[in-house]
Amino acid sequence: MIREASFEQGPIRPPNEARSFLLRVTRNCPWNQCLFCPVYKHREFSLRSVAEIKTDIQTARDMADDIHALSIQLGSNGNVDDRVVSHITGTRGTSDCYRGMAVWMYYGTGACFLQDADNLIMKTDDLVEVLTFLRQKFPEIKRITTYSRSKTVARKSIESLKRIREAGLNRVHIGLESGCDAVLKLMKKGVTAAVHVEAGQKLVSAGMEVSEYVMPGLGGQALWREHAIETAQTLNRINPDFIRLRSLRVPSRVPLFEKLENGSFTMQTDDAVVEEIRVFIETLDGIQSTVTSDHIMNLLETVAGKLPEDKDRMLDVIRSYQSLSESERMIYRVGRRGGVYRSPADLKTDGATCSRIRSLIQEVESAGGKDGVDRFITEMVDQYI
Repeated sequence: MIREASFEQGPIRPPNEARSFLLRVTRNCPWNQCLFCPVYKHREFSLRSVAEIKTDIQTARDMADDIHALSIQLGSNGNVDDRVVSHITGTRGTSDCYRGMAVWMYYGTGACFLQDADNLIMKTDDLVEVLTFLRQKFPEIKRITTYSRSKTVARKSIESLKRIREAGLNRVHIGLESGCDAVLKLMKKGVTAAVHVEAGQKLVSAGMEVSEYVMPGLGGQALWREHAIETAQTLNRINPDFIRLRSLRVPSRVPLFEKLENGSFTMQTDDAVVEEIRVFIETLDGIQSTVTSDHIMNLLETVAGKLPEDKDRMLDVIRSYQSLSESERMIYRVGRRGGVYRSPADLKTDGATCSRIRSLIQEVESAGGKDGVDRFITEMVDQYI
């Protein structure tokens, strides 16, 4: 039965693709050497065949058609509403993919995200065939997005990228991480700032939306200023549509943890990362990018807005955190990592929550000292990676 069928999906997607139709186009990462990345390690990269992918697309289409027919049967006139979703989620034997398709139809985002890490590594003809088939089967799709690497994009001609865009790919997420060559080399990113720029400019020229990921903290204590300034300068040359902040975290399962252990890399404190982001935002200039901070790894979620008009407001959010007392910053850090706070302004809106967090900090500190509080915060945030 189609309700028990499935199609292949990868392990991750960006936070902003939570309500997207997820379709796996390649498996894992062809580079897979970045020291800070916990994903795809010990997994071999492989290309999926066009036939495999098209079979998955057809399966997804059959599911969507079945859900539409079910909606009519349940009296919802083809709409995927609460009644339809509740029926599907409450039915035994229904696959996760079928339920996921129902949720996608429920939210009606019209967005599709192609997994895994670097789909532009596919031959242009093959990717165009997949995209064309996807658009034919799902005319309701409004946006198709993928991850890719700068080095892979740089190898494509603008003509190839334009063909891919015309076939239906709207947006490309690039893990820029840093625009500082010393940091890129240290982290085994396998790319230079110049290649980042070349790739970004090619995508812009091809008419695609460009979303660049930046990792505050990646320079550690030794290279934080160079990382902040040179990354901003690199982005100034690209002028991407989106700049997405993803602050560095180093759980024990990532290769960078070994450098932490042997002392060859020293992480910055939360306060130091906030200062780094201030320098980074200040250095962004002459671009019209949208900055987002949409991940719990980021201490200040409301450092977000459109450049250049929101630049001062973003800097004000940073300064408001820096102006807090040491005890207030600690309360905010614990509350943020616990999912309570988004902005320093939240400290003033709920006195009861603030008091509870203060009491919690006192309990943790009495048992393990200030280092115990820092360990407590680290454990909370690392669980999200």
